[in-house]
Amino acid sequence: MVSLTEVAEASSSSDPPSTTYNRHYKYDVFTSFRGFDTRLSFTSHLHTALLKANLTTFLDDQEIPTGEFLKPELESAIKASRASVIVLSENYASSTWCLEELVLILEQKNNSNQIVIPVFYHVEPTHVRKQQSSFGEAMEKHKLKMEAETNVEEKVVWVRR
Repeated sequence: MVSLTEVAEASSSSDPPSTTYNRHYKYDVFTSFRGFDTRLSFTSHLHTALLKANLTTFLDDQEIPTGEFLKPELESAIKASRASVIVLSENYASSTWCLEELVLILEQKNNSNQIVIPVFYHVEPTHVRKQQSSFGEAMEKHKLKMEAETNVEEKVVWVRR
């Protein structure tokens, strides 16, 4: 298991980078969170702690309006980060944009060995893993929305997500 301390030490070390950290990163940490749930509480405290640990962090301080696609700068920030902290909260899965971020983060984990640290904020890990409770309800709503979509091009976009 990797701790944020290890990320910070690797970031500030003058030693040659290890194979895990063999490329230059713009950010040490990208934070994925549902703003409605945690922006003014847990996530703001986490962000402050990361900054105090001298970690360069990306924190999107704007909600993405309903109906818009994931902002290109978010995708770029995810790709330019050494690690991602995913704050899984009650309404995280109800946000299409949070799920899009999650997909990109997991792609970076698989393709570039990005470190991924989940934080379960007022949710049970089992509910996330087994898609139960608010996570199960949100996933079912996404599924029904996709099935009800009549525009073929929109369905293709949903399938790609």
